Amino acid sequence: MILHIVARADWDSALARGIYAPPSLGAEGFIHCSTSAQILRTANRFYRGKNGLVILCIDESRLQAAPRYEPPNPALGETSADLFPHLYRPLDLDAVVSVIDFPCSADGTFEMPAALR
Repeated sequence: MILHIVARADWDSALARGIYAPPSLGAEGFIHCSTSAQILRTANRFYRGKNGLVILCIDESRLQAAPRYEPPNPALGETSADLFPHLYRPLDLDAVVSVIDFPCSADGTFEMPAALR
């Protein structure tokens, strides 16, 4: 299972269009995802204080193309020994097995949703 953070409105729009291809796919060539061990770090670094988010739970076995596990981009100030899952094509909607609300706390930080513990 890999995870992807997205605004609920963007996900709803993707469902209505029948395709999910966020701006990062065009700009960087891939969709950023995280493992369950990485999701809080990702959320607190890039989404701190943002409301209206959800986590897409993606079953890798349902993807038409397997994700590539790659290091973060040091040119963007990202450093980690972790390899992050990247999707190099639009997300197969039927690979999303659950959508979990992901609200931030009053101080803007995120905690692991109960559904992912």
